[in-house]
Amino acid sequence: MTTASAPIFDKGLANTIAAESEMSFIDGQNGILEYVGIEIDTLARKSSFEEVVYLLWHRALPTRSQLDQFNTSLRKEYDLPQGMWDMVRQMPKNAKPMHALRTLVSALALYDETADDASIEGATEKALLLVAKTPTLIAAFDRHRKGKEFVKPDFSLSLAANFIKMLTGEAPTDTMAKALDVCLILHADHGLNASTFAGRVTIATLSDMYSAMTTAIGTLKGPLHGGANEAVMHLLNDIGDINNVEPVIKGRLERKEKVMGFGHRVYKAYDPRATYLKTFSKQLAEDTGNLKLYEMSHKIELIMEEAVADKGIYPNVDFYSATTYYSLGLDIDLFTPMFAMSRVSGWAGHCIEQLTDNRLIRPRLAYIGPHEQPYIPINERG
Repeated sequence: MTTASAPIFDKGLANTIAAESEMSFIDGQNGILEYVGIEIDTLARKSSFEEVVYLLWHRALPTRSQLDQFNTSLRKEYDLPQGMWDMVRQMPKNAKPMHALRTLVSALALYDETADDASIEGATEKALLLVAKTPTLIAAFDRHRKGKEFVKPDFSLSLAANFIKMLTGEAPTDTMAKALDVCLILHADHGLNASTFAGRVTIATLSDMYSAMTTAIGTLKGPLHGGANEAVMHLLNDIGDINNVEPVIKGRLERKEKVMGFGHRVYKAYDPRATYLKTFSKQLAEDTGNLKLYEMSHKIELIMEEAVADKGIYPNVDFYSATTYYSLGLDIDLFTPMFAMSRVSGWAGHCIEQLTDNRLIRPRLAYIGPHEQPYIPINERG
């Protein structure tokens, strides 16, 4: 006979292992992030987002024929049901993009007769569909709110290049497409973060993949999770000029205010996702006429390196992704939807993983309220 172990209070579950995964490995002390054992920097430099999605879902890099087949299957799903295009047209133009995205992802289930298929095969089909259609939803809403006609998907393009074309109406340069592809790779998965955990909790009830993704998007929306790169861009805009960088940043440090884009809950060394992105954001800034923005960012990093790097505070992926997204012409309030566009692949992979050996996720709660309180009739309550 086994006895249940006594519950342990772990606020925020910071020291609790709630799941096992073969997808991503993080060593925050040494600045390591691996997808299925492959360093993130190597994948960002040599791979494509589509290859990385395949890697996360299948635990191996695809062969050429496997990748071709995967790309074909993914691109077939770029388009939306007509009802979804109509739904986007009915949305308020002043709606916030993350509210719109959360609602639209949920609504996709209305057009899927097998939405409740909780099998591994069914969940994998929904995962492919969601990765393919999320960029279309974001681009369609952005064009709608700006009073522009929709740009339908180009099935000949990669996911990153197709998204930029749907958003702007113009085919991107190779540098622009590569820059977005790199960002998508870097944000695809990151352990059991808040939104991933939320998605796994939802799918563990044997709910559907659309519900799990809606849960994850709602969690990502919070400013303590997915909104950091927006805050970085607001900081850069507030600084305005490279001559203002030093007094503004040093002033913040003197007042013990947070400098957005620096430090991470996990990493106590340089965020491995920022290494290549830093280099690529400079190239993109030069190509798009935003070099001033990169130079401001670099100067901030130098000041922070001198002031607080010895405390384990380094640039994180949000710091240079802000410069990258802005150079691509994205509005600031699209930065978090871009995060979601990438992370859908990781969320979906975790949900599939959860279903392979599922157990309902049900933590205990420590009640700290009163006991044995008298009931007071309503007419006697003060």
